[in-house]
Parts: sequence; C-alpha cells; structure tokens
Amino acid sequence: MNDSPSAPTPETTGSAAHPRFAEALAERGLSAEVRRFPEATRTAAEAAAAVGCELSQIVKSLIFTAWGSARSEGGGEPGEGEPVLVLVDGSARVDTERLRAELGADRVGRADADLVRATTGYAIGGVPPFGHLRRTRVLADRGLLAHETVWAAAGTPHTVFPLDPAALVEYAGARVVDVRERAS
Repeated sequence: MNDSPSAPTPETTGSAAHPRFAEALAERGLSAEVRRFPEATRTAAEAAAAVGCELSQIVKSLIFTAWGSARSEGGGEPGEGEPVLVLVDGSARVDTERLRAELGADRVGRADADLVRATTGYAIGGVPPFGHLRRTRVLADRGLLAHETVWAAAGTPHTVFPLDPAALVEYAGARVVDVRERAS
C-alpha cells in the first residue's frame, strides 16, 4: 500500500464507488474499502501508482466482442456479436487468438467505447468486474490468481477496491482460463 502522507484517504463504499457498483457490492454482501483518487486511474499503470501496488495486481476489465460463438444468453441480432468480459492483470495483454479459441468463436475483437458503455453501464477506465447493465460471459485469466490481493475499478476512473482474486472470480461469475499473451 502507498502510505505516503500525500496518499488520498480511502473513502467508504457508499461515497466513493459508482452508485450502481455500490449496489452490486451490497447485493453480494461485500464490504469493500473503495479508494477515490483526485487524479484519474484510467490505465493500469496509473492505478498501480496511485494504490502503491505491482502493475500485475491491477485488474483490467476488458470487453471484447465474439462473432460466431454459441451464445450463452441468446438474443441479439444475427451477426452483431456477443460481448464478453475478460479480466486480466494490468501487466498482461489478451491474446485474441487464445481468446477466440477459448470462446469457440470465428473471430473476436475489442469492443468500442459505445458497446462497453451499453454492456456495462460504465466508461472505459472505470469498468468494474461485476455490477454491469447486461449479463455477459466472464473469463478471468489465471494470472490473477498469483496474487494475495488484486485491485479493480469501482465504477469510475477515480476509484478502485481490493479483493482476493478467488473471490473476484466467484463474484464476477468468471471461468478461469489462459488468455494472456505468452512471453516471447
């Protein structure tokens, strides 16, 4: 943790988290120490610097679109693709070929900002791992489990919260997979 005198004081969940995310925490019976920072933590590097943790302890909540995969929830127009949430550590990049194979999709790609907001209800840089507008398939990269604690966005680009990675997987309803790019 960053214990420097200039570090922001953590706020309570109710005042710091996005209201929809605070509701999602309450629905799951979670009490989280949501921290609000005066400067945005839109990137994993910014979040790690603000928290004072390793980059790999930051959870990136990324929305991808999969085309040609069996839909878990059904619905939607043919050809529009299925939004899929991928949780990966801040030091990793998602290997889209591994993701495509994991989903059994014809192709996958990063969702644009409009689809991210329509699916999650949050802006890029503040997407939490759960508490979204639409239910989606959720995949969590196995690399997250290497840590005792990970930090994820709490619904805004200024807020993060800590959680045990196994609990993160459970509360997000994620399936653990290997979708990070392999080291060269």
